[in-house]
Amino acid sequence: MAHRSDLPIRRTIRRQQLREIVPLADSTIYEMEQRGEFPRRFALSPRCVVWDLAEVEAWLASRRSTAIVRAQSPDVRQRRSRPVREPGLARTAASKAG
Repeated sequence: MAHRSDLPIRRTIRRQQLREIVPLADSTIYEMEQRGEFPRRFALSPRCVVWDLAEVEAWLASRRSTAIVRAQSPDVRQRRSRPVREPGLARTAASKAG
């Protein structure tokens, strides 16, 4: 059995502290945890979850050093509800009405 002095003391943070460090929504963090892209939380009690501060800081450092590829913008003309018309078509429809 290990003595208390042999165990490293690891700092943990609660949700509010995590929000101050990582400006992402709770749902985004949860989804990233499920995909394995963010450090996992663990329960201290049935109503208290925490994150390991060292793991969160390591995640931030890795994100800082890696470029993130932006997703392509969606083509709004292909929407089924409220599609965006071509600029030329809108003018011809307006000139016919007037």
